[in-house]
Amino acid sequence: MGYNEPLHDNPSGEPPANHRRYIAAMPSPPIVLAFAAADPTGGAGVQADLLTLAAMGCHALSVITAITVQDTAGVENLQAIDSDWVVDQARLVLEDMPVAAFKIGVVGSIENVAAIAEVVSDYPDVPLIFDPVLASGRGDELATEDMIATMRELLLPQTTILTPNSREARRLAMSDEDDDELPLASAADRLLGLGCEYVLVTGTHENTPQVVNTLYGSEGVVRSDSWERLPENYHGSGCTLAAAVAATLANGLEMPDAVREAQEYTWQTLNAGFRPGMGQFIPDRFFWARETDDPGAGKS
Repeated sequence: MGYNEPLHDNPSGEPPANHRRYIAAMPSPPIVLAFAAADPTGGAGVQADLLTLAAMGCHALSVITAITVQDTAGVENLQAIDSDWVVDQARLVLEDMPVAAFKIGVVGSIENVAAIAEVVSDYPDVPLIFDPVLASGRGDELATEDMIATMRELLLPQTTILTPNSREARRLAMSDEDDDELPLASAADRLLGLGCEYVLVTGTHENTPQVVNTLYGSEGVVRSDSWERLPENYHGSGCTLAAAVAATLANGLEMPDAVREAQEYTWQTLNAGFRPGMGQFIPDRFFWARETDDPGAGKS
């Protein structure tokens, strides 16, 4: 039977045995498990993770850490999922399917930080990409100081690559003696000292002509990439970048190349972004599937 022939060509309605064998032999795409909050707009959170991972050739598993009330302008409310449910969601799929990477976004509560840290500790060889979402783009708080302290203690020591924006990097790294202008290189050095293997600090919120994203490792700067600063504000850009890094690592790239490819993909999603509501733009994670000669044709 050829690949394009009908699957159900017998009276029983069952696929032929040789087709079943063919399907069983097909290799699985890389599998990535995302811990994240649900976003009803589809712009950020677990929805952003699923779209990004699928667009980059991965199969996405999801563990919901919180549900939110939000639109493209900001987050109105957040309800954390019970930590036992978070653990149960993760354990059952992890017992069923092997994963090539973990990605963490909004965690929802101190209890969920501890729960996720316990789960991922059983998989020390699986890369962990942590996007420390501390506030929405509008400034709505999504993490308390106690949650941040627990992240530092339990998650950062297990993190393969941390992907904070400059504000998040400073907030995670600052002590009581620091002011708000802690140099980003110093912030990254402190975060590495807390156990992260790599820190990718994004420069969207910095006052620079271009957006400069810098990857730090134990030896200092690993790479620094500059990108055209686009005029719009985006809902879900950080989620997209972190999920893209998870995808490139899951697909087998080494860290410097994985980070570069993830940035390229993310910038393209922003450049092709669209504004479906009255708030921020949303990245188009499937920009490459649109039939247009104008990369900005999706903008409005």
